[in-house]
Amino acid sequence: MNFSALKSLILVILVIAGFSASAQTSGEVCYNPNLVKDSSKKSIKSMAFSVLKSDSIKIVYHSPGVRKRVIWGGLVPYDEVWVTGAHDATTLEMPFPFIVNGKEIPAGKYALFTIPGKKTWTFIINKNWEQHLASEYDEKDDVIRIQVKPAKVSHTERLQYFIDTDPAGKGSIYVAWENQRVGFPFSVKK
Repeated sequence: MNFSALKSLILVILVIAGFSASAQTSGEVCYNPNLVKDSSKKSIKSMAFSVLKSDSIKIVYHSPGVRKRVIWGGLVPYDEVWVTGAHDATTLEMPFPFIVNGKEIPAGKYALFTIPGKKTWTFIINKNWEQHLASEYDEKDDVIRIQVKPAKVSHTERLQYFIDTDPAGKGSIYVAWENQRVGFPFSVKK
């Protein structure tokens, strides 16, 4: 095992070892909101991450629960910009320049939004990551918009983001909630 791979493995072990369900009561970050047995009606501060080339890609968000509510076309209206989480804008921190749908995007911190539709969603990467909900959202700050098709999935009680990567620098970012999953592929610039 090379030194870079060993550093990545140690980072993953430390993060997993540091996780506990008690984090929900102390305000710490949760790495899998769907494994936490909670009775909270609050959205859980959560994070998804992936280690790539000895650095980490991170998504920080608040995870609301379904709680027997109508989500699509109810709590989350169709055809309107949504923060795709709760409270502050969901943030994506990418330590490398990356390519989405043929467009190169510089390394940095961005906000992730979506516009859910019945058949097609729009995923938005926006340069103004310091926003509350979508009330401060401005389309002029969009870096890219990606049209995606939602997929049906089994019930996911709490909204959860995922980042999948491979050693070659290709990956995908997706979010699942209630009965839908939506995302997009990316690649890290070599």
